[in-house]
Amino acid sequence: MYTILDGINNPEDVKKLNIKELDALSDEIREFLIDSVSKTGGHLASNLGVVELTIALLKVFDFPQDNIVWDVGHQSYVYKLLTGRKDGMVSLRQFGGISGFPKRNESEFDSFNTGHSSTSISAVLGLNEAAYLDGNENFSVAVIGDGALSGGMAMEALENAAESKKNCIVILNDNNMSISKSVGGFTKHLNKLRSASAYLTFKSKLENKLSKNNIGKKTILFLKSVKDSIRHLFTGNSLFENLGFAYFGPIDGHDIKSMTQMFERAKKISGPVLLHVITTKGKGYKFAEEHPEIYHGVSTFESTKCIENNSNLTYSRVAGNTLCELAEKDKDITVVTAAMAVGTGTDEFSEKFPDRFYDVGIAEQHAVTFAAGLAAGGKKPFVVIYSSFLQRAYDQILHDVCLQNLNVTFLIDRAGIVGEDGETHHGLFDIGFMSQMPNMTVLSPANYAEFTQMIEFAVSGAVSGPVAIRYPRGKNQLSVDNAPYFELGIPHVISGGKDVCIIACGTMSETAVLVSERLQASGKSATVVNLRTLIPLNKDFLSDMAFRHNTVVTIEDGAICGGIGEKISAYIAGLGNRTKCINIGYPAVVTHGSCEKLQRHYGLDSVTIAEELLKIIN
Repeated sequence: MYTILDGINNPEDVKKLNIKELDALSDEIREFLIDSVSKTGGHLASNLGVVELTIALLKVFDFPQDNIVWDVGHQSYVYKLLTGRKDGMVSLRQFGGISGFPKRNESEFDSFNTGHSSTSISAVLGLNEAAYLDGNENFSVAVIGDGALSGGMAMEALENAAESKKNCIVILNDNNMSISKSVGGFTKHLNKLRSASAYLTFKSKLENKLSKNNIGKKTILFLKSVKDSIRHLFTGNSLFENLGFAYFGPIDGHDIKSMTQMFERAKKISGPVLLHVITTKGKGYKFAEEHPEIYHGVSTFESTKCIENNSNLTYSRVAGNTLCELAEKDKDITVVTAAMAVGTGTDEFSEKFPDRFYDVGIAEQHAVTFAAGLAAGGKKPFVVIYSSFLQRAYDQILHDVCLQNLNVTFLIDRAGIVGEDGETHHGLFDIGFMSQMPNMTVLSPANYAEFTQMIEFAVSGAVSGPVAIRYPRGKNQLSVDNAPYFELGIPHVISGGKDVCIIACGTMSETAVLVSERLQASGKSATVVNLRTLIPLNKDFLSDMAFRHNTVVTIEDGAICGGIGEKISAYIAGLGNRTKCINIGYPAVVTHGSCEKLQRHYGLDSVTIAEELLKIIN
């Protein structure tokens, strides 16, 4: 089916191809990616954009003797294809299959695990230093996007690389996008380097005029040899050059010949080098080029039709809608996010209230302290970030928000397992680290109605200090009629029973109800509790449940270690009665796969829990 791709089993096969064959290979790879990802889901647009870049890297460098670190890593599908994992793409991101990110335990060609942004340059510096200490002269290459380069960690690594003056190759994959459009002053600087209109216009017109005769053609060749100097007349030095990098670019990221020449040149330079490569996110697939945000991460789709924006109501969309409604009445409400406006459902807020919406780019630490400043100034900031990304701002949450007891509300999206993106994206630790924070109130809704009420509660000022509301990806929610309106510290007792008390956290309340129904079918009855307020714990309520039941079971969609279950167990153990307390949750590391398969594998589905509880009760 694929004339050239089917003959590629390792990078050595790529090195044997000429430029014409490599261009044909690019077309086949794009065709393969569209067909494959349409069946498995995954990150499509970013991979379509790095096809030629990946080929050029494999043509010039000697992996795995050389090292490559893909920042974030979701754009490594082409690299996987060409390093012996083509057959495994059918299982991409599926339970038991290959990961959608680089994994050292998956292939010797993966030098470093990635999943979050802005880490690649630091990792490459470490790999380079280890090689230097061993007397090894192999190359290590960081491939980082313009969005990720705006992250503070990346900037720290750039400065360190320049200061060390040791060999370091950084390839800036500049497509003017992260998940959403890149923002910030650094993006403006790249725009200047990328599209200095005066320079480009001058260059084009001059070449057209000179190409009409032999003398002019020779002049063009001369001008190309000094084009960096001409560019400087119009754009000045780049930030990278000012830091101490040898800077080359911008380079056409879809021209394999140009890139291989520049990469070969970079290998001969002593000291840090940065190659600025311009690519198009979604390249070669009309729908992805026109809608890169929609095709950034996709579920299965029909490749001949454009994916429509999902209009189904989700927790993220409820968050955005509720904030918009409240902001109409309360002028102090502000929203801060970190390059995730669409993903967190706050894009509508950004359109309706642009003066009160702040996308700070991939800068979670800055986002939190910026929000703390807003709160100190009398505003009501909402920090809306995915759970696994909020981990990066632990120190800022503690020092800049909690110790000052500031009224910052954290809307923690994607709490719990998220499915196919796997271990770097599951939100398993927010309960553990948020519940340790002084002055912090932690809430977890079981349905949209509770979620809306909790946001309203945070705005009301009924509690002084920070509030965290954690909620899952998608639309999984408990269906309960006539549920009581949310009150801080008051759990919702869904049903009463005598054999066991099941205390559920947020989205696990639905599972708890299903467990109760299975127990009832076996002649046992359960009290089912939707806890709602995780911190502070209602100790009087817990005491009552402990004295009424021989067994208390906690179920949470987070890591057991440090979770709310452990806190409940510790409290009940201190009561001195004989109530047994069992905690059910996830281990610290959870693999990738559909949420349903992960729940079954780790024993958090209703069937497995019911079977285990029946053994305990009997």
